[in-house]
Amino acid sequence: MKVKLTFEEIKKYLNAPIYDFPKYSTQLLNLANQNAQATRPKVVGQLSELIKEFPGKHLEEWEEWYLKKHPAAIKIATNKIVEMIQNFRDVLDKIDAQLIENWVKDLVIVKTFIGLKFQEAILKKGAELLNTDYRLSTPEEESKGIDGFIGNLPVSIKPDTYKTKRSLREKIKAKMIYYKKIKDGVEVDYSEIIR
Repeated sequence: MKVKLTFEEIKKYLNAPIYDFPKYSTQLLNLANQNAQATRPKVVGQLSELIKEFPGKHLEEWEEWYLKKHPAAIKIATNKIVEMIQNFRDVLDKIDAQLIENWVKDLVIVKTFIGLKFQEAILKKGAELLNTDYRLSTPEEESKGIDGFIGNLPVSIKPDTYKTKRSLREKIKAKMIYYKKIKDGVEVDYSEIIR
């Protein structure tokens, strides 16, 4: 038999306070927290490890124990989020229908195109680094796992997670170019083609 416990029920069973947050407020606070990085381990400690060290059993004991170890953490995190919420307030007046339309176009048109076509940019950059030309593969070459050519060198472009899936890897007769998506772009490993 499977039984679902809601977070509200869990809080009740553990005698934890139940706060009443206005609709949408927790979504905004979560976003502000993400942007401010207010509850990262460097600010509040590594909570998953701290809870293992905690010798008590009750919420009040945990609060007291935690605050002895990290007396300023709650205040620092709060201040970071307050500052980010103020940044949100400042920008809200600048968000109008035109800005929203531009954002939607950027997401649906531009980022989709770039996300699906960035392999060509990786080939172009590789060709630039080797001072040569590049081309995309033909459908026949693509069926062999070749994504394109840098000069005469066949290359396959894969996410860096592909390296860990060796058992799933097909035999590709090409040099590998690995990439990892990062916050503001793509980190590309050209080490198999550039020595």
